[in-house]
Amino acid sequence: MEILFDKKLDHTVPSWVPDDAVFFITINCAVRGQNTLATTEIATPLFDGLKTYQKQRKWWIYLALLMPDHLHMLVSFSPLVTMSKTVADWKKYQARHLKIDWQRNFFDHRIRTEEQFIEKYDYIRMNPVRKNLVATPENWQYVWSSR
Repeated sequence: MEILFDKKLDHTVPSWVPDDAVFFITINCAVRGQNTLATTEIATPLFDGLKTYQKQRKWWIYLALLMPDHLHMLVSFSPLVTMSKTVADWKKYQARHLKIDWQRNFFDHRIRTEEQFIEKYDYIRMNPVRKNLVATPENWQYVWSSR
């Protein structure tokens, strides 16, 4: 029997999930393995875009970190607009203005406990160290936190 998989991920948040739920989000560039994001010329306007959405109350970012070919975030979304639409609109704007070619979708995982939050926070901060880009997380400059 052949199993068919839908390549479109469903980012619908069930109605029973609290409005202030935190999500671990990963957004990949279409071309993996090259440095598309971790440059000052790209990082500065990308972070400005993240902050603009936060000021507009479309999301609340606890942590955002750019890697060369992807972005990690710990983020809560406004209950007024879906997670999918918020991320898609942000990606579309960044693609148009910064010429970033994003993968079609993104990965999300809902954080359910404080322990999971700490685990994902540490995972994100250590990502540049694991990839041998810096010796310590403090040396990675492409990170922003609103905490």
